Amino acid sequence: MKTFDTLVSEYSEQIEEIMPWDLEEKLESDTPPLLVDIREPYEFDVMRIKDSLSVPRGILETACEYDYEETIPELVEARDREVVVICRSGYRSVFGAWVMQLMGYQNVSSLKSGLRGWNDYEQPLINSTGEVDIDDAEEYFTPKLRPEQLHPKV
Repeated sequence: MKTFDTLVSEYSEQIEEIMPWDLEEKLESDTPPLLVDIREPYEFDVMRIKDSLSVPRGILETACEYDYEETIPELVEARDREVVVICRSGYRSVFGAWVMQLMGYQNVSSLKSGLRGWNDYEQPLINSTGEVDIDDAEEYFTPKLRPEQLHPKV
């Protein structure tokens, strides 16, 4: 049996991962990458990187193809464009980048450390009302595990 961490480790070896400072540099270039945020819609609404595209992980594959209700033409047509996949902590984005690579995306990477790391690097996050306070983001990204979610002690 493979654990989530094992799968993330295996797939991360097969894709490119970039750090927040690499993304910052890419966003300042003349040809910024397409940012694909694969978190759930409620997460995207709370905060995101400006100009990122919301494509929840559950519909990623059909959003990348024509002829589906989830089709996102900008994403379908980005197979030769630089694409950076983003999630909360950099784990789901590994899976997203791996799948997109399998689907023919030529220049796709995952944001290592996700939005949590982006915020730690003190880069701006926005929501529908404007920029999110860095301390509010820090609180949001702090894990809040309930006792029943922790591995039982032996």
